[in-house]
Amino acid sequence: MQTISQGKSPIRSQEDFLVFGSPCIEIAEIKEVVASMTSGWLGTGPKVARFEQDFSNYKKADYAVAVNSCTAAIHLSILAAGIKPGDEVITTPLTFCATINAILHAGGKPVLADIDPVTMNINPEQIASKITDKTKVILPVHFAGRPCDMDRICALVADHDLKLIEDCAHAIETEYKGRQAGTFGDFGSFSFYVTKNITTGEGGMILTSQKSAAARIKTLALHGMSKDAWKRFGDDGYKHYYVEECGYKYNMMDLQAAIGIHQLAKVKQYWLKREAIWQRYIEALSDLPISLPASPEENTQHGYHLFTILVDEAKTGISRDNFLNAMTAENIGLGVHYLSIPEHPYYQKTFGWKPEDYPHAMRIGRQTVSLPLSPKLTDKDVEDVILAVKQILG
Repeated sequence: MQTISQGKSPIRSQEDFLVFGSPCIEIAEIKEVVASMTSGWLGTGPKVARFEQDFSNYKKADYAVAVNSCTAAIHLSILAAGIKPGDEVITTPLTFCATINAILHAGGKPVLADIDPVTMNINPEQIASKITDKTKVILPVHFAGRPCDMDRICALVADHDLKLIEDCAHAIETEYKGRQAGTFGDFGSFSFYVTKNITTGEGGMILTSQKSAAARIKTLALHGMSKDAWKRFGDDGYKHYYVEECGYKYNMMDLQAAIGIHQLAKVKQYWLKREAIWQRYIEALSDLPISLPASPEENTQHGYHLFTILVDEAKTGISRDNFLNAMTAENIGLGVHYLSIPEHPYYQKTFGWKPEDYPHAMRIGRQTVSLPLSPKLTDKDVEDVILAVKQILG
């Protein structure tokens, strides 16, 4: 085993460092942004409305509301679900901190249910064991683009009269038994952060089948005002607004939607490229002493957002963090998705959570590494990643 190449050049030059999650931005997006800048309409306006309509059409959803992040999307969804202070929201310990923080910002109490060690998604049996009379929402995360077990989760929601909010930050293209992720629950929340499958730089979207909820979310997303800027300053003449609730500054800009419109038009093309890279990694790395992602379940569509490997020092002779350092020395950037939530000091101090109480999330969080998986990758980029992994672990 070789941790860092000694006495030889790295696989890639420092000037050619492979940035993890670098987005594929093409001329159509650039022209659309320039057109927005030339028009003078930079804030929330006609292109946001178009992006909302395009996304709702793509997801076969009734209503879509664009916001400035998936964090905002989850926060507003929880508020629209009617959460009161002290209400419990069950979610996964293997997620980004935004999932937990959004619950806290809304006044809810997060409750963690451990994951299935194969799928890395929240385990429905664990959810069932955590439901109390204070539970109001189940918030599953479709980790890495793999759909959660929605049959069992939806059954729990129905049996206990709960709300369902899907965290689809990884799951734009994800499907479960022919149904789109984000359309099972009361709300579905999506991310268009720079590393996501399609990007607006920063941005998010909320899906819902409830007209009144969509209207309230739009109001909450812009200070609680009854009219957004497009409606106030458009060519129909000035319209007065009224503040109906104490809202937030969560709106998406036309500059962002200008990128998203064209990214969404290429969503299938990008998905196919990532699928091909995923299969190449599976083929090339299967003989190494690491755990590779499980195959997609039957009658599902994986979003192929992350390709996560598990580096177990007992099997590989190298720790996960030393592996990260060795790959960086080869000028290849990686991700970590994620240290489990109970590993972080804030949540330990606030809730008394211990990593050991969620053993599957703890183990995976300490071993997981995400390899580059972007439609921007060239064949050479992919082969460089494979070569580096093999040299370090082979």
